[in-house]
Order: sequence, then C-alpha cells, then structure tokens
Amino acid sequence: MADKIIYAMYDDDDKLMDGAKKLVSKGVHVNEVFSPMPIHGIDDVIGVRHTRLGIAAFLYGLTGLMLATLAMKYFMIDDWRMNIGGKPSFSYLENLPAFIPITFEFTVLCAAHGMSITYLIRNKTLPGMPAENPDPRTTDDRFVMEIRTAENTKYSADELQSMVQSTDIVELDEKTV
Repeated sequence: MADKIIYAMYDDDDKLMDGAKKLVSKGVHVNEVFSPMPIHGIDDVIGVRHTRLGIAAFLYGLTGLMLATLAMKYFMIDDWRMNIGGKPSFSYLENLPAFIPITFEFTVLCAAHGMSITYLIRNKTLPGMPAENPDPRTTDDRFVMEIRTAENTKYSADELQSMVQSTDIVELDEKTV
C-alpha cells in the first residue's frame, strides 16, 4: 500500500493549534508542521522531542576553551615570551587573569559556530539544498500540517481526511509517496 500524505493548510496559527489539539486527542499522529514563524507550544501538542543542541553547544564551548588555553600557553609562555607591562612570562597560571577575556570570547565563538553548523546539517538547510516545505506559501502567511497515513494505521485515508476537514482548514491537499 502506498503511503499517502495529507496536507492541511490553515490561515492562522491559532486555528492550526486548535486543529492539532483536536486531531491528537482523537489519536492522530501529526508528522510535521510548516509555518512562517515559530508557534509556541506546538511541539508539546504534536509530540516533538527536545533537541540535544544544548549538549552539543556545551561540547563545542569546551572544545573552544581547551583550544584557547592550549594556544595561549603555547604562544605566550612556551614559544615567544614577551615582557608586556612587566608581567611574569614563565607561568601560565600567573598570567591567567589576562587570558580570561580571550578564553571567554573563543569559547563563545566555537560554541556559536558549532551550533550553527550542527543545526544546518541536522535540518538539511545548508546553502544550495532544495526546500522540503510542501507549499511555498508556508514561508509567507500560511500554516501547513502534515499527516502520513502510514503513521496512522488505525484510520483509513478517508477517515483522516474527514477528521482534518472537521477542523478549520483553508485548503486540503493529498500526495501519494
């Protein structure tokens, strides 16, 4: 049996939220929601798991901290000692207060860049990749809910369509994959 995808289009985020709550309460699994802006609370309604991007950010920041520490120790203590303002240059720990701003900035730099690259790779939104949204109007003023019949086996495609039509939709589209 071919998998059918039902796209329900809404013209307001509150209508989409109410429709999603109504469908989920009947046991329908909503696969994805496409919208031009974040809809607060929709993740909990449709059951989206929390991301591990915070853990990745911590690891990228830790990497930045270690790289900054090792680089400053090598550059300022081991490789080319310089007398700057009479500060001792024979120990990294004695110069640590002077290195704190650089360490902080490099930690933030590595965490921000690592998170951005991870986000783009994970969501498949790298430059040049084709968009996966079902309708280009979802980037402007429309909200689309995607329901797959393969993930809702206790309902037929016709039952799913009738349940979706009972919500306040603007347009209904069906695609066979």
